[in-house]
Amino acid sequence: MTAHEGATVLVVEDEPSIADVLTIALRFHRFEVMTAGTVRQALTLAERTRPDAALLDVMLPDGDGRALGRELRVRQPDLALVFLTARDAPTEVVGALAFGDDYITKPFNIDEVIARITAVLRRTRPADVLPERPPLRYGDLELDETTYSVHRAGRTVELTPTEYALLRFLVRNGGRIVSKEQLLRHVWQYEHPAESTVVETYISYLRRKLDALGAPVITTRRGVGYGLA
Repeated sequence: MTAHEGATVLVVEDEPSIADVLTIALRFHRFEVMTAGTVRQALTLAERTRPDAALLDVMLPDGDGRALGRELRVRQPDLALVFLTARDAPTEVVGALAFGDDYITKPFNIDEVIARITAVLRRTRPADVLPERPPLRYGDLELDETTYSVHRAGRTVELTPTEYALLRFLVRNGGRIVSKEQLLRHVWQYEHPAESTVVETYISYLRRKLDALGAPVITTRRGVGYGLA
């Protein structure tokens, strides 16, 4: 059984043809699928069934998909969020990634959608039984690999699942510099990393949260990659 098999995906898309294509493809890959065409329908479905992931169109007839994602994340903090956006505008992408896990720009390749959702679920869906594992430590950072919680200098740092996965990879690599390509492969599970600003965006989110509790901890080696100070 694969990591995502049996996972439930809530597809929120008001274009019936796109919703049908996504539903057929996801079910072929053994996801359970629910569909909604409006914010209202999505909230009702999510409350009743508690999906593992939500695939949200940014533009919906009765509201903004980003606002919907924010509300779903409040109700269910461990929900994986992937946004579908017809515009690759930086403000729209950054607005979605501030609390989501990934985004896909329309028109999209259906195989890419499946790969992205599968990758996000690998990062966010807990195993049925988690073994006790010692915490990861680097300087004053401590990552609990059983509860997926993070502390810096004894204070809790609230991270999204993707932020946690990114920080964990940096911690596991200690003081080594890791390339953007390595991060795309190991954190985002991109098999064929392409040009993307997702790494830079999430590094900035991590810096903002970690630097609020101490000296800057993430370093940039221009043209090479990122590491921990």
